[in-house]
Amino acid sequence: MAKTPKSLNWSQLLQSGNRIFIGSNAAVPNALIDDLISNARQLHDIEVVHIQTISDNKWVEETYKDLFKVNSLFIGGDKVRQAVAEGRADYTPCFLSEIPTLFSTNILPLDAALVMVSPPDEYGYCSLGVSVDVVSSAVRYAKKVIAQFNPLMPRTSGHAYIHKSKIDAFIEVSQSLPEVPAPEFEQRIERIGQYVSMLIADGSTLQIGIGKIPEAVLRYLGNHKNLGVHSEMISDGIIDLMVKGVINNSQKTFHPGKTVTSFCLGTKHLYDFVDRNPHIEFYPSEYVNSPTNIARNDNMVVINSAIEVDLTGQVVSDSIGYQFYSGIGGQVDFSRGASMSKGGKPIIAMPATAKNGTVSRIVAHIAQGSGVVTSRGHVHYVVTEYGVASLRGKSIRERALELIRVAHPKFRAELLAEVRKHYWVPNYQVLTPMEVPELGAVGLKILKIGGETFDLRPLNPADERRLQEFFYSHTKETLLLRYNHHPKQMSREKSSVLVSVDQSKDLALCIVKQQGSVLEIQAVGRYYLIESTQSCEVAFVTRERHQGKGMAKILLQEMIAIAALRKVYAMTAFVRAENKAMLSVFEKAGFQRLQSQEADEVNLQLLLQPFWNTQPTAPSATDSMDQQQ
Repeated sequence: MAKTPKSLNWSQLLQSGNRIFIGSNAAVPNALIDDLISNARQLHDIEVVHIQTISDNKWVEETYKDLFKVNSLFIGGDKVRQAVAEGRADYTPCFLSEIPTLFSTNILPLDAALVMVSPPDEYGYCSLGVSVDVVSSAVRYAKKVIAQFNPLMPRTSGHAYIHKSKIDAFIEVSQSLPEVPAPEFEQRIERIGQYVSMLIADGSTLQIGIGKIPEAVLRYLGNHKNLGVHSEMISDGIIDLMVKGVINNSQKTFHPGKTVTSFCLGTKHLYDFVDRNPHIEFYPSEYVNSPTNIARNDNMVVINSAIEVDLTGQVVSDSIGYQFYSGIGGQVDFSRGASMSKGGKPIIAMPATAKNGTVSRIVAHIAQGSGVVTSRGHVHYVVTEYGVASLRGKSIRERALELIRVAHPKFRAELLAEVRKHYWVPNYQVLTPMEVPELGAVGLKILKIGGETFDLRPLNPADERRLQEFFYSHTKETLLLRYNHHPKQMSREKSSVLVSVDQSKDLALCIVKQQGSVLEIQAVGRYYLIESTQSCEVAFVTRERHQGKGMAKILLQEMIAIAALRKVYAMTAFVRAENKAMLSVFEKAGFQRLQSQEADEVNLQLLLQPFWNTQPTAPSATDSMDQQQ
């Protein structure tokens, strides 16, 4: 290994036309780059390859266009983005897991790797520190390794070391690592974080990125248990969860007991936390991002974002039209890995709109020039501040309805009209999905009934097939008690009408059991508004195996509360006389029997005016409740 010089003799290390790699993320060797620029002499046309670099990115400035030609494998930073847009730099799309093979197979042979490492320890080993990712393969396959020894670089555990004998030249310069502070949260980002957290079961293993949404998700995981981490990157958000024991990696099925990552990015607090921390291990990208390895984690939950998603589920995340914005990175690696994982969940989470609410991120068709990064087959969930769209196993028509449901309300009618042009939604589907704001900010309520967890939420157009399945699950006796006759068919057209509800006027709620992408309706309650009398008529039906467990009672409580908020004067019901259980539900809720013209039917009524200012008790938006009747 060469002695430490004040500056390097770059004419002996590089030649014009060479290709060099620059260290990634928070490990950019700025002192090395400054030294190269200052002592380049006759060097020119050096191709620079790198992924995201948290730096001033000086090498991409037009001033140095004769010295450097930049080829970014992941665009990060405005300078690089602008240079790519102006044609002064190139962008090469590739999966993060496959970048190492570009180096090892000489598709992009490296003449030198410029990296930042910790000084050698007593055994002669330097740590790659906070950025192992593709730096590991770069130092392995480059003809020369040129290092900046930085005493401020954390020493991280895992496959994060290079021996000093492998380093051809170095300088030692202290350099504070760039910090990315925790983001400020707006309400819609908080909501997205809350929805995503509801998809994460105890014992899951997480992949998390950087930015507002991942940090918001982590904020809502404080009451979870036994979470694990297998992620291409980690941020400050994991620290408190690890210290509290929420993230303990105890149920991981791959590298149990360890948080596994390839790089970290955040504040000094994070860099100090990973320094010599045996509970966090850093591995190369080809290992961490390998879909096969990702899939070795059961219950792998992957959270990525997007620029736009079309109504078939195609994800655009590296470009805005013809303008390249970022890169493929690890999104496909982790989406594919989670798809193959037992109980895995690939999630795309994003705000519903862009440009101050003027543009929908959920679109009928992707913008001209945009490229699909993640295919419609890889995404199981799309989450916005308006809810969770479940796509796995859904037809194009069902996907469109699910995605319209989580689009911003002002774009839903337009999206439905656009998608109808392609015959994905039949003519009998007339309404777009609607919220029930009285259910609270989250738009659903989590229930514990008989030890099981259920969701109470509005019925929506995407439930058409599920409602059909619910209807055909009923016995003749249930159908007779609900409809007062024995209907024999629930056509798609009829089911569509029943799930296409103007929830601002009428009300249709359901209790569902959802396990991953498997959803089953357990109970439905609805009322129809009679505008002439400002009253409503209410009815219920419950799946047989859950009858007598209190689902009708919960739905009735909720509908009474909502009707009272809407200043409905009275609620009425017509129940067959032999339906003792349902009569009991109504009468316990305060309904009074009225004189009925039918001997086999009981007419009941509840006056709601007394509740207009003091609402009946109903489950809160996020509380769980255990009902057994």
